[in-house]
Amino acid sequence: MAPASGSTRPRPILLNRRAATRPTITGVERWTAEVIPRLWAHDPERYAIVEPPPRARRRAAAQGWEQTALPARAALMRAELIFSPANLAPLLWPRNVLVVHDAAVLREPGAYSRAYRMWHRYAGLTCARRALRVITVSEFSRRELTGLVGLDPARVVVIGGGVSESFHPGADAGAVARRLGLERPYVLTIATDDRRKNLPALAETAVQLGGLGIELVHAGDTRPYFAAAGDEGAMRSLGYVADADLPGLYAGARAFVLPSRYEGFGLTCLEAMASGVPVVAADRAALPETCGDAAELVDPDDTAALAAAVVRAATDEELRSRLRAAGLRRAAQFTWERAARDVHELLRALTVSS
Repeated sequence: MAPASGSTRPRPILLNRRAATRPTITGVERWTAEVIPRLWAHDPERYAIVEPPPRARRRAAAQGWEQTALPARAALMRAELIFSPANLAPLLWPRNVLVVHDAAVLREPGAYSRAYRMWHRYAGLTCARRALRVITVSEFSRRELTGLVGLDPARVVVIGGGVSESFHPGADAGAVARRLGLERPYVLTIATDDRRKNLPALAETAVQLGGLGIELVHAGDTRPYFAAAGDEGAMRSLGYVADADLPGLYAGARAFVLPSRYEGFGLTCLEAMASGVPVVAADRAALPETCGDAAELVDPDDTAALAAAVVRAATDEELRSRLRAAGLRRAAQFTWERAARDVHELLRALTVSS
């Protein structure tokens, strides 16, 4: 239908999908992949999804596209603003809204390579300070960004993540176990292999579970810009597990554990809860906020207490039943539809040509 006489088409809002084009998925990529299409669906006439071409999807090339080709395209399209959900935005574009998931590069610098630290401390923090608004994923991260980075609290908005409908107790655990060679009962941890995830703290847990005939299984990516965590002891590592296999992998676990010392949100805990799996998590950073009363929270540096909590979550049927019910209720409070709606309302309030 043609626009009414004298009407003016609103200037577009570009949705930067760069992170979702990566071959492996962690929390930042999942936030991007889940929110961007739902956000576009709120106003397909106004939003335009943009992403690097296939030849420019390796990390350095994709970030080069973000800093050069993306603002050039925004200028050509006379864009109202650019929304970037993965910690970085084009420095040359004056109207950005971006998601900064946490302040880990400042709080836990040893977890990253020197090049990664330098780039994110310069480009990431510069973008955040210039942005119209910064979205972050928890009140914990909001406090970190206003305290460590000095962002104006009035410009930092909390919009948490969600849980995909694919994570549920009825996911096909048997098929995934056969495909991955999981023949024994197992406790699961899913985390990128970097120092802040604190995976070596699970060595004692692995030994105690092994004595009960239960395997401790780790799934997660290793990336060159992370500093490796170190020896994981008796834990079995699956490496990166394909996205399609994650629901069944979660659903088949006796329990889930995340001993991380620093998380801006802790999405994997919610995915485990949605899968009907008892959760044990560190009592640090954003994890108590995200988990609420639906997880056993433990000092991640007390390896004996951590092991005891995981063993109970895997074997104590009364505790398992309570955590399972509480976890399902907790996870149901977090949806990607809500996250996309909240981002849409924020962007709509910031546009001048609505």
